[in-house]
Amino acid sequence: MITELNLPHGSVPLPAFFPDGTRGAVKCLDSFDLENCGVMGIVANAYHLMSNPGRGAVKSLGGLNKFLNWKRPILTDSGGFQVFSLIGENPRFGEIQDDQIVFLPENSGEKIILTPEKCIRAQFDYGSDVMMCLDYCTGPGAAPQTNKKAVDITIAWAKRCKNEYDNIIKAKKIQNRPLIFAIIQGGNDKGLRRECAAALIEIGFDGFGFGGWPLDENNNFDYDILAHTASLMPDNSAKYAMGVGKPEEIAECFRLGYTLFDGVTPTREARHNRLYVFCETGEIKLADKKFFNHQYIIKNKKHHGPPPPLSGWGRPSLS
Repeated sequence: MITELNLPHGSVPLPAFFPDGTRGAVKCLDSFDLENCGVMGIVANAYHLMSNPGRGAVKSLGGLNKFLNWKRPILTDSGGFQVFSLIGENPRFGEIQDDQIVFLPENSGEKIILTPEKCIRAQFDYGSDVMMCLDYCTGPGAAPQTNKKAVDITIAWAKRCKNEYDNIIKAKKIQNRPLIFAIIQGGNDKGLRRECAAALIEIGFDGFGFGGWPLDENNNFDYDILAHTASLMPDNSAKYAMGVGKPEEIAECFRLGYTLFDGVTPTREARHNRLYVFCETGEIKLADKKFFNHQYIIKNKKHHGPPPPLSGWGRPSLS
């Protein structure tokens, strides 16, 4: 298991969690807040950045780090998840074709065509530290033929992404190169996951992500398919549990071998006025799968007056 990512904007010790800043900014926080919280890196989305503020705008300002006044690493997701969350749910938002994705944004008359090559070129323009290959994402209830098609397209697009990446590295003679990760698809079919992983490993990447929803058809967290997928990833590569952000899920996935995580959980919970309260012992035991007594909904009237409900906090230890 690797213990560190060495990136153009600094090293990241693993395991690590990156909060999501979809359009380049983590909601309700600025770069100073993130640094003071000890955040080592953030995740942005290549597709969303194309639509707003625009790839050209970010490039003209010197890339995402200067755009955000952020000196630490940035991972950019490709936009493949939007295949599922936008087009998969409502076809009027675009079409998934064998060689590209065509997006039709709801609030814009301009369509966005996303190819594997364009996806990689955009991530170079953003100055990404970790680039994700464009992939075809499916949901838990996808039909077997849909998952098979997603795997075939994901592999084909990964080859094109890697070729474009290699060509740009060579043409620009980049020494301190960003890393490039591929995403393993296959839904809840272990055979398809194995097929996808084997093909991506043969192409050659610095890390691999768990693609798709980590849920089964009953909407339960599917640790079995997560464990299977982690076992397919080389131990000398980063293992990225994409979209896994709840504390107990992160701890379980770390046990399964994953070392990189991201999600909107911290900012979403805060915007809904929820605070996690650590166990009274001040010690987090991963084996217990229980880190918090409960959550405080800080707007509840019972928390308005004395005694202060959140006093006596200390930094918990991890075991």
